[in-house]
Amino acid sequence: MRSPRSVRDADVAGKSVLVRADLNVPLEDGQVADDTRITESLPTLELLLERGAASVAVCSHLGRPKGPDPALSIAPVAERLRELLSDERVEVLENTRFDPGETTNDPETARRLADGRDLFVNDAFGSSHRAHASTVGVAELLPAYAGLLLERELEMLGRLLGDVERPFVLVAGGAKVEDKLGVLVHLGGRADAVLVGGKMAEELRDGNPLPYEALLPVDVVAAAAFEPDAETRVTPFDELPEGWLGLDIGPEARERFAAEIRVARTVFWNGPMGVFEWERFAQGTKAVAEAVAAADGYTVIGGGDSVRALQELGLADRVSWVSTGGGASLELLEGKALPGVAVIPES
Repeated sequence: MRSPRSVRDADVAGKSVLVRADLNVPLEDGQVADDTRITESLPTLELLLERGAASVAVCSHLGRPKGPDPALSIAPVAERLRELLSDERVEVLENTRFDPGETTNDPETARRLADGRDLFVNDAFGSSHRAHASTVGVAELLPAYAGLLLERELEMLGRLLGDVERPFVLVAGGAKVEDKLGVLVHLGGRADAVLVGGKMAEELRDGNPLPYEALLPVDVVAAAAFEPDAETRVTPFDELPEGWLGLDIGPEARERFAAEIRVARTVFWNGPMGVFEWERFAQGTKAVAEAVAAADGYTVIGGGDSVRALQELGLADRVSWVSTGGGASLELLEGKALPGVAVIPES
């Protein structure tokens, strides 16, 4: 796998540095609800400050605004960052997506971001699959380096693409096969077992586009309506009553999936087994999370919902790597080049 040059090798003393971080955190009532991504950005910023950077401008998107939107101002994020890292040399720029030129990689937008800066550090792995002004455009204007988090993501995810310890189990869930089809084909083809739950399992049952047979749930927790308190029944997966919805994998499927995961030496999990936000349909995702945490091997979790479930269960510290990138991790594991990484010169 390609190795972009590291911020560790950059001469930053007395320099003005632009850092693209991933500060796209959830907000509630105008306050940061989860500062995990802010915390993960700190090592690179601290390194720059320790090595004498004159100033550090941090930029990030927040949400998906179509233009300036006060509800998605970066201000609460900047305030939390200042609480965690109090240094007058650090400035947090406003939401990059307030500028329509950000997502089109507009040259003028990139020039405005790069103006007055001496070098650029990309530490936003989760945005590196997008060719935006703040990930690619500025890297074409300034000497560009990979931040510590970006490096670590490439290293840890890259291990899944090399020689892995076996059995190697891939667990996929969520709603849409098309979002993960590339990984299911590219990475799943190398796995010893591919376990599929969630709505993806129904799509594969109705027409399998994979070059192999995945392990689908034998039973599901079905409901007559898409509601948290809907009437439910456990039913064989292939006998789902007409009009009913499979909203979680069933007890037998949980045990089969957990048994495969527990003996694995390498695991990659992306996507919940059902509508885990509703307690009645969370048991499948919980069973998979607990099995991954108990596996005696190299375990990697990607995707916001899977990570959220793991964190809510207090199991995040029991897996080898929790990736900050949803789409970025999937594209990397498909074997695709990430624009925000490819633009950085190699080490």
